[in-house]
Parts: sequence; structure tokens; C-alpha cells
Amino acid sequence: MKRVCVLGSTGSIGTQALEVCEALGYPVAGLAARSSVRLLAEQAERFRPQAVCVFDPEAYGELTALLGHMDIELLCGMEGLCRLAALPECDIVLNAVVGMVGLQPTLAAIQAGKPLALANKEALVTGGRLVMDAAREKGVPVLPVDSEHSAIFQSMQGNTVSQVKRILLTASGGPFYGKSRQELENVTVEQALRHPNWSMGAKITIDSATLMNKGLELMEACWLFDRRPEEIEILVHRESVIHSLVEYVDHAIIAQLGVPSMKIPIQYALTYPDRYPCPVERLSLADCGGLTFGRPDEDTFQCLRACKEAMSRGGLFPALVNGANEEAVSLFLEGRIPFLKIGELVSSALTLDGGKTDFTLEDVLSADQSARAFVRSCL
Repeated sequence: MKRVCVLGSTGSIGTQALEVCEALGYPVAGLAARSSVRLLAEQAERFRPQAVCVFDPEAYGELTALLGHMDIELLCGMEGLCRLAALPECDIVLNAVVGMVGLQPTLAAIQAGKPLALANKEALVTGGRLVMDAAREKGVPVLPVDSEHSAIFQSMQGNTVSQVKRILLTASGGPFYGKSRQELENVTVEQALRHPNWSMGAKITIDSATLMNKGLELMEACWLFDRRPEEIEILVHRESVIHSLVEYVDHAIIAQLGVPSMKIPIQYALTYPDRYPCPVERLSLADCGGLTFGRPDEDTFQCLRACKEAMSRGGLFPALVNGANEEAVSLFLEGRIPFLKIGELVSSALTLDGGKTDFTLEDVLSADQSARAFVRSCL
């Protein structure tokens, strides 16, 4: 039995993680959310953690009003998030916050020697070298929670990284697969939020629509599995049944299949190396019918190409394209820029200075702010 700290507990991954913990009988040591105070308070009442954090300082007063009667440590801001990630009562940290904000608590958990179940891909995208170097130094496992990276991780069990020839990273293609740039000129926010297979938060859903999400996942996979970008192929698989594949030097390909449910990878990260029954629907291959595969259109979906270029260049370029994307997605959701402008802005961020390779956390944070400022200057 492991005591779990869930960062991002009110989001899609976080709420499912709590359901998994409840089914496993795992106690919850800590909970954190950005600003959904009422749901966070309900979760605290239900799971009775040692500490609760709200990232938005303006929401802290409401949190204390709702939970002040309970014997729970109440925290806020980035300092509180990092304090929660290093909580002594915690055995494993599940980081499911969205965006660049996840980097510092990731490092805090590792420095405290906590095994990390990582659903926050931006931590590795922006600070992959810092995270993986710290994990090696501390001897802390970084266990993937994203369905694709969990599939790769599962498909590598019993083998070594040196035996891997390439990784096949699957993509649903999002709601606009097969569309031309002309067809996407007037895409609305509502249309972009209609993902065909997965139920996710707004930012991740937009990233899926632009294929930025797959670019981020490619960069994440490079760090998790010690691969170069050219050793990872993006494969569009509309049915989301095969979650990713690994090809070995003998050309054997091993894949992990399942229904499109995040509970399976969440549970595997929490219980690894053991497996337990999981409350999800069983996959019936007979009912699936055909499984299809295709290549992504990098001319239409520019974010994917920009991410590949950023990872190939290295240094702070991944942090720059990530920061530009986060800012651009926010502007799109606010109705201030058109859909295709996201990819244009992310690609343009590669013109910024990101060549520094011996970087610190402060350098990553500075690059992120520079990219956001650049995007705002383009309005």
C-alpha cells in the first residue's frame, strides 16, 4: 500500500487517479489544484489528506474558509506545491498538473527522494536534462502516466534500451485529421475541443487538435527512453486502441493495447511493478473491426514539426516552443487569435535565442517567459 500525493487532483487525470487510489485502497497524503477550490475541498473531505494546496494565491482565502475546521495543512502557490511534492507522509507523487508549472514540483519530489508518476509532460519537455540528471543522482524512478509513454514503458519490460531500434508513438490525429489549412482557417474553440476519443482538459485537447501534444510527447519520450528524435516515429492511429509500439533490433514490434482509458496507465504507474484488476472496460478486438494507420501532416499541423526541430537543436529551444504554445493556446481559448495562428507562433519561437546547453532552472524559467512575451508582442 502506497500513500499518494496527487498534484492536479481536480483535473481529468487527477480525478481518475483518486478513483484508482480508492479502488486500490491507497491512502491519499496530499492534494493540489490550480483554482478549483470547491472540488478540492470536497476531495479533502472525502480522502482526508495530510496537506492540501491551491496554486492560485487568490483562492487561498476560500480554501481556508472551507477546510479551516479540519486538521489539514493548507498551502498555496509554487512554494506550497513544492512543499506538497516533498511531503514526508507521501510514498509516491503523481504529478498531473498542466503546463510549465509542473517543472518545479517535479524537481522538488525528486530531491525529496519520492518516486514520481509523471503525467505532466512539460516538466520533461522544458527541463528534461535537469529532471533526469536529478532522478539518476537520487536513484528515483520516473514512471510515465501518459497512455503512450506507459505503453512504451510496458512494451519494454524484460528488454533493454540498447535492444530498441525505434519507438512508434501513436496519435489519434485529433478532431481535424485529414483537413487542409484552408479548411482550418475558421475553426472555432468549440470545434477544437471536440476530441474524437479522449475526454481531457481544454489545454491538452487543443494541443491534440494542433498535434502539439504529439510533439511534446515526442520530446518527453526522448528523455524517458534515451532516444534521439529521429528514432521516434509518429503514427496516426484513429481508433486509439494501440497506445504505442516498440520496434527492436530484430524488427520484432511489441505493442500495448487497451480501451482508451487513463485509469490503466495511472494504475500501472502507481502499482509498478505489480498489476491488479482495474475497473475499466475490457478490450474486445473482435468488436474493434479494423485498425488503421497513417502519417501526420506536418505542413498543416506546424506544431509537430516545430517540436521535432526544437528537440534536435536541444538547449532551451524545447522550453521556448512550449512557452509559446501555452501562451498561444490561452489566446485562442480567449478568442483572440485564430486556430492556425497557434502553429505559426510556436514555429516562430524557434527564432529566439535558445542555444544555451549548460542551463539551470532559472534559465528554463527565463526562456519560458521570453517565449510568452514574444507571443504577446505578435498580437
